Amino acid sequence: MNFMFLAASTAASDQQASGGWLALLVQLLPLALIFVVFYFLLIRPQKKRDKETQNMRNNIQVGDEIVTAGGIIGRVVSIKEDNVVIETGNDRSKVRIKRWAIQSNETVHDDVEMDVK
Repeated sequence: MNFMFLAASTAASDQQASGGWLALLVQLLPLALIFVVFYFLLIRPQKKRDKETQNMRNNIQVGDEIVTAGGIIGRVVSIKEDNVVIETGNDRSKVRIKRWAIQSNETVHDDVEMDVK
């Protein structure tokens, strides 16, 4: 009789364990789906923009007109590793900036707009 009670309790605990895993899977599946959607809507496009920005900064050439993150507009005079020297204004004052501070390359944008027309 004890044997039948032991077998019945073991079978019941096996059913609860398998149901527990299924319940856990059902609870974690929406969380995993949210993470996948989050990745494709936010993380992946941001990585693409970062890659394009880094490519733009690496392709800066002497003579390009750039805009810094602080809003300074100037023409590139020289490039040395991570430093860029630009001329600003009519008095041609020179400013040394870091490459990471370059927000956009207006020369490249002008070339692209001319190709579109």
